[in-house]
Amino acid sequence: MDEKATMQVLAKRYPKNCLLTVMDRYLAVARNMEQVVMIPSLLRDVQLSAHGCQAQSGAPDFYNYFTMLKAIRVAVDHGLLPREEWQAKVADGKNDGAENEAAETEETKEERLLGQLDLEAQFHLHFSSLHHILTHLTLKAEEVTRKYLEIMGQAM
Repeated sequence: MDEKATMQVLAKRYPKNCLLTVMDRYLAVARNMEQVVMIPSLLRDVQLSAHGCQAQSGAPDFYNYFTMLKAIRVAVDHGLLPREEWQAKVADGKNDGAENEAAETEETKEERLLGQLDLEAQFHLHFSSLHHILTHLTLKAEEVTRKYLEIMGQAM
């Protein structure tokens, strides 16, 4: 593909609620967050507050959100890990055989249930969920960036 054709593909505009638009927006905001946040450790122990309310103890701080948003951006950019690697990462080697069997049984039940639903309904469910999640993550990335800039303004 030549450079001119590549630019046309990248410059294509999608409808506002198109999943590709939402993904592009998230990726752009997450990349901006990564470029702005030069010292992520400043975000440690800075708690999220919900509309002026105090954050709950044990709630994730801005640093946790930063690292999560960055990891999700990498996954969206580069694709998912193979299922086995993802399960191993989630399990982190802490599950024993009985827990794995219980998870497999639960997974089998879920697969059977999903198999009973029609594919169009599954598609709409996952599509709307992904759209909602990406929109929420975009707002969180903007919030992390804003908070970092606020901290840097106070620190300087």
